[in-house]
Amino acid sequence: MCDPRVQMRVLFLTDWYPAPDRIYNGIFVREHAKAVRASGAEVRVLHIPGLAGRGHGLWQMDEEHDAELMEGIKTYRVLHGAFRFGGPLRRLSTGLSYPIYIWSVIRACRRLRAGGYRPDVIHAHVYSAGVPAVIVGRLTRTPVVITEHFTAFPRRTLTRAAVHMARYAFRNAARVLPVCLYLQRAIEAYGVRARFEIVPNAVDTAIFHPAKGEDRASGPKHLLFVGNLEPTDHKGFPTLLASLVLLAERRNDWHLDVVGDGPTRAEHERRVAESPVAASITFCGALKKSGVADLMRASDVFVLPSRFENLPCVIIEAMASGLPVVSTTVGGIPEMMSEQDGILVAPEDPIALADAIESVLANPGSFDGAAICARAQARYGLAPVGAQFRAVYAAVLSESSAGRRVPPTSSAR
Repeated sequence: MCDPRVQMRVLFLTDWYPAPDRIYNGIFVREHAKAVRASGAEVRVLHIPGLAGRGHGLWQMDEEHDAELMEGIKTYRVLHGAFRFGGPLRRLSTGLSYPIYIWSVIRACRRLRAGGYRPDVIHAHVYSAGVPAVIVGRLTRTPVVITEHFTAFPRRTLTRAAVHMARYAFRNAARVLPVCLYLQRAIEAYGVRARFEIVPNAVDTAIFHPAKGEDRASGPKHLLFVGNLEPTDHKGFPTLLASLVLLAERRNDWHLDVVGDGPTRAEHERRVAESPVAASITFCGALKKSGVADLMRASDVFVLPSRFENLPCVIIEAMASGLPVVSTTVGGIPEMMSEQDGILVAPEDPIALADAIESVLANPGSFDGAAICARAQARYGLAPVGAQFRAVYAAVLSESSAGRRVPPTSSAR
């Protein structure tokens, strides 16, 4: 067991993490790393973003030096080689490359250990990184916990091979930490048994907090949408546009800012331009966290009509900013919000969404922004989430030192 007088060391092992070419990828994992750091542990991140380019050999490991991406957390990128076949053998190349992926992670962990970094706990994010994590854990006798975020579980889109990987990783982890009960139930629906504990996503309240003072500029009420604009319409922007057309028939004292980018942005911009509410909608593109936080502080209502979700960080960020939220009854969202925090409606229902937005706009005093913020901070702030992780680590280290193994269960919380 880790000496309590010595700073605990935690190695994050993840396929998803912000990178120079994908600055929004896995931001929620970085928030978890910041939460663990807030608990007093030393955190390092081993990010395995994918395949190395030709000429780079079987693997390579580089340290990240971009301070904005790192946010003070030492980060390494590990790329791995691949067998490359074309035509009907293309699928075979993926299967044959997977052992190289695992081998590269083992090599990277050995390099860290050789450099003096010997983690007390390995914390993997998403089952795919959990597979090499539990292998490394066995080789080094280090307990492994896995946080799961993936919407493929509730959407039932995992391949048979992915299900086998998830079962192996979760069965051999000391704890599996879904971000919400909804996701735990979806994992269990695949017949997976594990030692589950729920630890939610986190928010950095140094970035996301209410505006100082109560004075607001006169003019239209500001609605805010933040989400990727991509072919699945995951975040429900078409439903939002349809609802705003209906809302405009009742009142026009509002303006929507759309934050986000993606392959369908141009199509959404075209549809907005052809709609009767074109003058009331602004596309802001992708913004850094600080820019999103500034817009939240300048807004009156946050709207996210998602089609599917687990535990969206952007709703946590909106609540931490003191905003009432209008969203949908999908995934873990009902676990996040009470009627004091906003209004939830069925997904893909423009009429109900328009009614909900109008209700919030017409009754601004119904929602106490300071109270919404306080609830979000108490539940999702870096300190409380970090404390939950710290308690999990302490428990698994205690079990490990005692040689005990808690049996997996499908009903553990």
